[in-house]
Amino acid sequence: MEHCAHMKTILTIILTIIFSAQISEAQWESMDSGMGATDIRSFAKNNSGLFAGTCGNNVFFSTNNGLSWNLNSFALQGRCFTSLAVNGNNIFVGITGGPVGTEGAYLSTNNGTNWTLTSLNNLFINVLAVSGNSIFAGTDNSGVYKSTDNGANWVQSGLNNRTILSMATNGNNIYAGTLSYGLYISSNNGANWVQTSINNMSVASIAVSENRIFAGTTSNGVYYSSDNGANWIQTSLDTVTQVTSIIVNGNNVFAGSFYSGFSVSNDNGVSWVQKNEGLPNSTSIRRLFIANDYIFAGTSGSGVFRRPLSEVIGIHSISNEVPKEFSLSQNFPNPFNPSTNIRFEIAVTKSVELRVYDSQGKEIAQLYNGQLQPGTYEINWNGLNFPSGVYFYRLNAGAFSETKKMVLIK
Repeated sequence: MEHCAHMKTILTIILTIIFSAQISEAQWESMDSGMGATDIRSFAKNNSGLFAGTCGNNVFFSTNNGLSWNLNSFALQGRCFTSLAVNGNNIFVGITGGPVGTEGAYLSTNNGTNWTLTSLNNLFINVLAVSGNSIFAGTDNSGVYKSTDNGANWVQSGLNNRTILSMATNGNNIYAGTLSYGLYISSNNGANWVQTSINNMSVASIAVSENRIFAGTTSNGVYYSSDNGANWIQTSLDTVTQVTSIIVNGNNVFAGSFYSGFSVSNDNGVSWVQKNEGLPNSTSIRRLFIANDYIFAGTSGSGVFRRPLSEVIGIHSISNEVPKEFSLSQNFPNPFNPSTNIRFEIAVTKSVELRVYDSQGKEIAQLYNGQLQPGTYEINWNGLNFPSGVYFYRLNAGAFSETKKMVLIK
């Protein structure tokens, strides 16, 4: 009896440890070592590491994916480093606040060791964006500026009397979200701008993937366009205010809010769920960023938090046992309406892609794109927005590639 009781105690401890590990994996973790609980305003990444711009506490740099941060040698303490952008070996940071003459766009060519104020000065820079060799800066009440020589010279590029809150680029298309005047699009690299039908609200964040655009507003949640801004629909995330950051990854859309924390949609914005586990109560998210298979959340006064991207987008690890070979299973249920599960096995650590195609071979969904450790995984696909018919899903992992057929019946 004593032996049985002892074994039961050991089993309970083991199960507790396993359960605790599962809980810790399924939540946000604080990543503020060397930085502290500060106000994060911007992120960027180059081949050397991650950058985080703060409000009032300089620019920080991490070479270990956010586990620890080092203070860059920026002399302008007490400013808001509201935007960061990388173009090759050049790192740009936009500053607001501080004495006249210190705000503007700064450039570093040595990973932030030294910074130089560019000719774009005496203006508050709210956002920076890169398109090819062009750098765009969205300013406070002075529209958009553009540089084609890495910040040596800047020219005003339209929307002259607008305050620019957000920007995104996609080829020659440039998107600008404004204070009170909605969202504008330029199809010729900033030469001309057209106001979209989102024209009477403030657009604080923009994300673009191919012809899909998501706009996060300060008062009406998130809007979605599938035709490059010609038409818009308000998503079900309509009661969330101050949507400060949006990221698109395949069919997955992530929204950070100043009042509601972190929300995720796995079906292009049709449905949303909050995933604030591990974040302090009433956490305000300023900026979201994806790097090295993790999603980072920069908060207002609580520092940086990190969470595995695979866990957020709904890919589940079924087993850590190493399979003998790569394999792709038949989806279940099949036929399905409207969602189905796809299971696959990864034999060695590889960069993995799982995509869905229609009967004509056109890619319609990217379910996963990232590195995975050996094991068995499962991911859900929701075909709510697609018609009944035959679809194909393909797994690519190194030299391995397999395609299977599935049937959606509504």
